[in-house]
Order: sequence, then C-alpha cells, then structure tokens
Amino acid sequence: MKKIIVILLCCFSMYGKTVSDSISNHLNSLNNEQKTVLYELAVLQKNGFNADEFWLKHKHEFPKFSDQVRDELARQVFVNSQIVYSPPKNSVVQFWMKTQLLTNWMFYLSAFVAICALIALFKKYWSLLIEVVIKHLAPLFRFLFSPFLLTCELFVIAVICVFYGCTISEFVMRTVIIHLGLFLLWSQSTAIFTGEYWVKKYIYEIENNFWGTDSWKTVKTICLPAIIVTLALVYVLYKLPADIFYNYEIVLSGIAAVYALPFWRSFEKYLYPVLLPYKNGYRTRSVNSLAGCTVVAIVVTLILVFQWNPIFYNVITALMSLLLLSLLILSSKTNFRYYSFKNYYYLQVLTVIFLTGIFLYGFYLQLNEIIWFSLIGACLFIVLKYFEIISFFSNWKRGEAWAWKLLGLAGLLWLLGKGILYVSKLLYAH
Repeated sequence: MKKIIVILLCCFSMYGKTVSDSISNHLNSLNNEQKTVLYELAVLQKNGFNADEFWLKHKHEFPKFSDQVRDELARQVFVNSQIVYSPPKNSVVQFWMKTQLLTNWMFYLSAFVAICALIALFKKYWSLLIEVVIKHLAPLFRFLFSPFLLTCELFVIAVICVFYGCTISEFVMRTVIIHLGLFLLWSQSTAIFTGEYWVKKYIYEIENNFWGTDSWKTVKTICLPAIIVTLALVYVLYKLPADIFYNYEIVLSGIAAVYALPFWRSFEKYLYPVLLPYKNGYRTRSVNSLAGCTVVAIVVTLILVFQWNPIFYNVITALMSLLLLSLLILSSKTNFRYYSFKNYYYLQVLTVIFLTGIFLYGFYLQLNEIIWFSLIGACLFIVLKYFEIISFFSNWKRGEAWAWKLLGLAGLLWLLGKGILYVSKLLYAH
C-alpha cells in the first residue's frame, strides 16, 4: 500500500467520541508515516487478520506504549482519516480493478441473456402449461387456474417480483427477478384490459388497436399497461439509483405510454413534417409515426436540457441514445428508395447537427456517456452512409469490385478508430 495517503482531520479535539488527553497527546506526537502504519494495523484488525507480525515489523518506529493504547490510537486514526488511493501502473490492484470492471459487464450481459431466455420460454410453454392445468386438474383447481384468475395471480406475482427484487443484493438475480416482474406487469395488465388471456391474441389486439378508431381501446390496450410499467420503474429507480440502465427502460415505457394516446394520431400530420418536410404519398405510415414520436422526444429532451439539473442527466442520456437510434433509422436510404430523396438529404443534415450538438453538450457538462454515445453514433452513421453511397452506384453484393469496397470499409474503420483515439486524447489530456 505504497501510495495510500492518510489525510487526518484538522483537529482531533472535534471527534464524534471523546478522546482522552493521553490518546490525544500521543496522536499529536505521531508523524504521517506512523499514522499510516496505525491505519493499516486497524484495517488488518477489522478484517480478521492476525496483525501481530505486522506490528512486530513496525514496532520500533513508535515510542513505547501498551497494546491497549496502540489499539485505541489505531482506531482513532482509522475513524478520523480520509483515504485517497491511486493504484500504481501495471500493479496487481490496477489489474484487479480492470478485471472487476470487465466482470461487471459480463454480469450485465448474463442478466439480460437470462431475461431473454425466460421470456422466450414463457412464450413457448405458457399456453401448453395453462392447457394442461385446466384440462387435468380438479374443478377447484380449474377455477383457481382459470385464464382470468391465473392472470390476476400472475399480476400479483409480478408486483411481488418488483418489490422483492429491489431487496436482493446479488446483481444478476436482482435484475432477472425485477425484469420478470416488469414483463409480467405488462403482459398480464394487457391481458386484463383486453380480455384476451393468450399471448398471441392480446399482441394482435395491441397491433390492431394502435391504428384503430376506438380511442378507449387504444388507451386500455397500450397506454395503461405502459403507465403501470413506468410507475414500477420509478419505484425501482428510487430503490436502486445505482442501476442506471433502468433510466433507459423508463424512457421507453414513458414514451410508449404518452405517444400511444389517441390524440397523437391527429397531431402526427403536424409533427412529422419537422423531420420529413417534403410530401410524398408512398411513404409508409409507420415512418411518419416514428418521425412524429421522434419530434415529441426531441421536445422533451430540450425541456429537460434547459433545466440544467443534474437529477435529469441519466434520463437525458437515455433520451439522446433513443433519439440517435431513431434518426439512424429514419435517415436510412431504405425508407426513400422508391421516391424523391429530398427528405433523405435533409435528414442527413439533421442527423449530423444532432450528433454534433449532443457531443458538445456532453463535452460541456463532462458527461462521458453522452460523449461516447455521440462518438459511437457518428461511427455507425458514417459506416451506414458508406454502404448507402456505394449502393447509389452499384450493388454491394453483386458488384465485381466487392473486394475493393470491403477494403474501403476496412480503411474507414481504421480511420474511425484513429479519430476516436485522437478525440479521446484531446478530451482527457488535461
């Protein structure tokens, strides 16, 4: 622990517990090296190690005093010290810290893979399970496990999963249980509101009612379940503020709850021209809806940005990542292949402006996530435009010069990597 620096509080007379004059005098007579040794002694004692050998090694550095006085001195130094630790380069500690970072991301990945697997199994076997239960069990169990009652029971289980999941300390298990609860909240509330208790049927209801003319059906099919999930995510974020990825999920559920409200269908014709100003009758309605939803998200993001409140930074980051994905989809050439490219060119300019804007915003506030989202988004945008520019002149797959195109892609990726390193050096040189 060569680089541990012990910074003592200015005045030992102001401790939370009264310190005797003898201990206080001893403390005042110690130098920083002696206090460091005492701090390390206290750490060893608090972690259950035998500190006798350590003390014998350093005992000659101190004046003579009893073990009781030594232990009290060590305790006072430990309680009233602040630690600043900088691991040496290429040290075991630095390697351990990097390993811990890598394994944390592996835990994230394992949690979400497990979530996807559970949802897939739920979808595959749930209908069969309900069929067996209803068909073979006694009338009482048929009643208890009837589609409606079973749906209500699963809804209660979902609530329990969310509340109980927030109390679990192990990350992977906590994440799986909470997301299982969120999925059940959405699916079972949708089943209750639609009156359809089979997954395929109420998914059909969702698709059918989004564009339907019955406003109440749209609200109860899409909005109410999304609102329930959003409220559950608010609770999870309140209980687990360190799990920042829930900020991204609450943005998705919140936007789904708001944008599924029927009155947006009437306002879409005023919203999507902001991103698609040139009229064309061949454009699909889903592209118009995505453009309208993106405009709403941009307005919400700007409102939060101009609050200049750190409490919104995670939500702003989530919104910007969602907007980045939406603009990459909207600016794709495949949406404009059969008609005028005026909107296509217009969206390329807007996307470049958006990428530049979020990068400057992240740099100004030193928000690393937003900076890296902008850099990654810019790289994806450039690679996609490389493919699209080539497709204007020849078919990527059938062209004879595909090897040259592939070589160009390799060079482009190399340049992007060098560019990211250069930008990183500029950002973090000081």
